[in-house]
Amino acid sequence: MAALPSLPGVYRYFDAQDVVLYVGKARNLKKRVSSYFQKDHGGTRIGAMVARITRLETTVVRTEAEALLLENNLIKALSPRFNILFRDDKSYPYLKITGPAGSTTGGPAAALSEDLPSAVQRFPRVAYYRGAVDRKHRYFGPYPGAWAVKETIQLIQKAFRLRTCEDTVFANRTRPCLLYQIRRCSGPCVGLVDAPSYARDVADAEAFLRGRSQEVLDGLQQRMMAHAEVLEFESAAEIRNQIAALSRVLHQQTVDRSSLGDDDHEVDVLAVKVQGGRACVNLAMVRGGRHLGDRAHFPQHVDEATAVNAEPLGEGEGAGPASPEQQVLQAFLLQHYAGQPVPALLLLSEPVEASVTEALSALAGRKVQVQHQPRGQRKVWLEMARQGCGLALARLLSEEGSQRERTRALVEALDLDVADLDHFRVECFDVSHTAGEATQASCVVYEGHAMRSDQYRRFNVEGVTAGDDYAAMRQVLLRRYAKLAEAVAQRRQEGPPEDATGEQPPARSGPRLPDLVLVDGGVGQVAMAREVFGELGLDLSLIVGVEKGEKRKVGLEELVFADGREKVTLGHDSAALMLVAQIRDEAHRFAITGMRARRASVRTGGSRLEEIAGVGPRKRARLLQRFGGVRGVSQASVEELASVEGISHALAEDIYRALH
Repeated sequence: MAALPSLPGVYRYFDAQDVVLYVGKARNLKKRVSSYFQKDHGGTRIGAMVARITRLETTVVRTEAEALLLENNLIKALSPRFNILFRDDKSYPYLKITGPAGSTTGGPAAALSEDLPSAVQRFPRVAYYRGAVDRKHRYFGPYPGAWAVKETIQLIQKAFRLRTCEDTVFANRTRPCLLYQIRRCSGPCVGLVDAPSYARDVADAEAFLRGRSQEVLDGLQQRMMAHAEVLEFESAAEIRNQIAALSRVLHQQTVDRSSLGDDDHEVDVLAVKVQGGRACVNLAMVRGGRHLGDRAHFPQHVDEATAVNAEPLGEGEGAGPASPEQQVLQAFLLQHYAGQPVPALLLLSEPVEASVTEALSALAGRKVQVQHQPRGQRKVWLEMARQGCGLALARLLSEEGSQRERTRALVEALDLDVADLDHFRVECFDVSHTAGEATQASCVVYEGHAMRSDQYRRFNVEGVTAGDDYAAMRQVLLRRYAKLAEAVAQRRQEGPPEDATGEQPPARSGPRLPDLVLVDGGVGQVAMAREVFGELGLDLSLIVGVEKGEKRKVGLEELVFADGREKVTLGHDSAALMLVAQIRDEAHRFAITGMRARRASVRTGGSRLEEIAGVGPRKRARLLQRFGGVRGVSQASVEELASVEGISHALAEDIYRALH
């Protein structure tokens, strides 16, 4: 401790297995780290953590804001047990208007420029987009979910009648589509609108998305009057209808737009609530002065992290520790905005440290304004976010309570010896194929009262007779448990190290066997699983087969045991059977989708796409669907490939090079 500097930095604690326990930041590394070891923390959670620490690492930085950014990057990378951790969601979606900025917003002359190579570029498209943004197009958002983007696109269609069709469809139309007939598109594909008029509509749509709605209405009003003065009544009527459509869109918003300030067009509103050992951060987004909706986020390790930080571990300023709500909110701000653009204004339900604001400003490259006691319309937005946060957390606690009872019911029904119900782990296997073709097995995981999709596995089954499910199951179980059985056996021989309190570290510190292995099948499948576990020296009581009941009716399943116990039939309304059915059905779904993707790959030659890094099953399926097969994909240009949802321009270039 004496060698530690009195400088800002980040510290990391490790246990005997060299697993990171905790990552923290400090204004004064020496004072902060020493405070953990200067008193007896007893049987508290912080005491349990300190007792497991075997070594530490530190990194010195220049400021506390830099320490915060580094701390949260390490938390996301290392997932320490005693830190608040937010799971990375999929990237947020955007609304995209194709074409570079200025190609249409510069006015009709820009739209008619001879530099533009095709009609496709003279008539930009509005589209849903998810992925990395670039300068080739204009992006608006991010939005809280796909539904918010699609709703906004519908508003754009009603008010400005911009096209949404794919470029390949647009280039080959010979007559207008249904969207033109229902007045959701102006028909640029067949020349029913000229480029200058369409460019004005695009410019108005962009202004609307940026919150300049009144400016758009005033411009439309002037154009309508100008047409009326020269007796062009049909054109004036068209603009009148456009004004009416836009007015209806604006009236659908509950926001008093007259109360909006200049800083209220790009706002994130965040509310947090901690209850029952769980926490929720509700993020609402305001873009262009429109409230787009919200999304709830639920962090992990809340109990452990808030307990560790419950005591002022003293950097000598006499201030008490941050509340659990503040800790959760600060963790979310830094982890979330490390990968997302930071808006100009953040409205928060809790105050945060000045260093957090400095770190956010550093991420944004400009000053970020933070308020936690707003007034006027901002207060309304924050109250809406608080209410949504409370409802989302209440729903989560209710669902988890029900799921926890299902877990307890299953453990009791099977008479399992489970020390910690919250870490009860089930792995379930299923084999799927079509008449022996493209055989694939799935392994799904249930732990912590929830399905853990990030731990799912698929196994391509090779070298067995087509349709031999028993041999397929044998191969899969050997591949899954052979090395794990060796690791567990070696750990038993060595004996797990004790920590300073004389207690054994939790089983989660290293690889461990599940508490229950479910096999989708009856006596035959269970017999094969028993044979594999016997060879590996594993406990046969872990294996349970799920045998379909009479006439394969749901609710009549029987549980078959590998250790010789009699079959068990649970009641159709049994909570334990509901959980077994949930896990079994998920394994079946996961196996079926994998088998279908593999079969399609074999039949279409999709294996050429499988070899390309970054092209997974979903992207491959989208490519094949869009272009009708690998031949069509290979004939597509880079730009056409990049137009597929989820395919960035860089990935499109990789695909093009791989297929040529």
